[in-house]
Amino acid sequence: MGLGAFPASDPAWLGMVGMHGAFEANHAMHDCDVMLAIGARFDDRVTGRLDAFSPGSKKVHIDIDPSSIGKVVRADVGIVGDAGRVLAELIASWKRQRLAPNAPALAEWWKQIDVWRARRGFAYRPSTEVIKPQYAIERLYAATRDRDVYITTEVGQHQMWAAQFFHFDEPNRWMTSGGLGTMGYGLPAAVGVQAAHPKSLVIDIGGDASVQMTMQELSTAIQFDLPIKVFILNNQWMGMVRQWQELLHGRRYSHSYSDSLPDFVKLAEAYGALGLRAQRPDELDARIREMIEYPGPVLFDCLVENAENCFPMIPSGKAHNEMILGEEAGDIAGVIDDAGKKLV
Repeated sequence: MGLGAFPASDPAWLGMVGMHGAFEANHAMHDCDVMLAIGARFDDRVTGRLDAFSPGSKKVHIDIDPSSIGKVVRADVGIVGDAGRVLAELIASWKRQRLAPNAPALAEWWKQIDVWRARRGFAYRPSTEVIKPQYAIERLYAATRDRDVYITTEVGQHQMWAAQFFHFDEPNRWMTSGGLGTMGYGLPAAVGVQAAHPKSLVIDIGGDASVQMTMQELSTAIQFDLPIKVFILNNQWMGMVRQWQELLHGRRYSHSYSDSLPDFVKLAEAYGALGLRAQRPDELDARIREMIEYPGPVLFDCLVENAENCFPMIPSGKAHNEMILGEEAGDIAGVIDDAGKKLV
């Protein structure tokens, strides 16, 4: 939820932590000696197995709500207050004490981080025949990175791929429902963001299942001249449900495939919006440009690889440094014990 609070273009940025977070970020959190957590909930998608969560670190937890401190993860130092004021006071205190960093130790730490970064935890197998969802987000980011852009999302694999591959250098540019898991959030959220920022580019990155939850709000965008762009990663599945059924339940799929999807291009036209579709990687860039340049609402049907899974992934019941990467996915069933399966 804090994407953009620290610029993703900064070399010190490690990425998102948690179940589908960056390999290097999760390992750094596990092996750090001091963790400064600001407004963190420490939900189970971040911590993994609690008794193995960053076992060697001293944890400083800052939160405006006193009941949050120590609620999930024990804080060695709890500070109650507004994050901005507390950070300003901490910085002032460090300056007064004239504290100097331990340069050799920091150099060794960054050397270790570079080793983790070299694993390329977000790597995927490219294709010239079918659009990989990760590639679609990369091309969307490349086409919009120099624009004043706001991103909303629905819920599922596309949400995680957006968090992994769309980078934010400013705060409050990333609107997602987070722990609420609200399928259908992204489209009406985009309507609200566009109303608040009429001259900005607002894109809802959606899934074919989630976007249908509130599809009717496209009429609101049409009526009030709100030129939102809805970028659908269409894999004909409830993708995250399918991924868990594949990896954790022996491919016993249940109610996760969609074989009666609407024609999203025709649906857009029915509302009076522009409908676009891309089926091959070599079509993406031109269609994305057309979407961006169109002055009204657009529904973009991006047909992506049906069976692509979202990695890295912390299996249920495992510690947050026990991630499965894409090339290791075949072994995932064997690393989840019965206790972990009960958590799913």
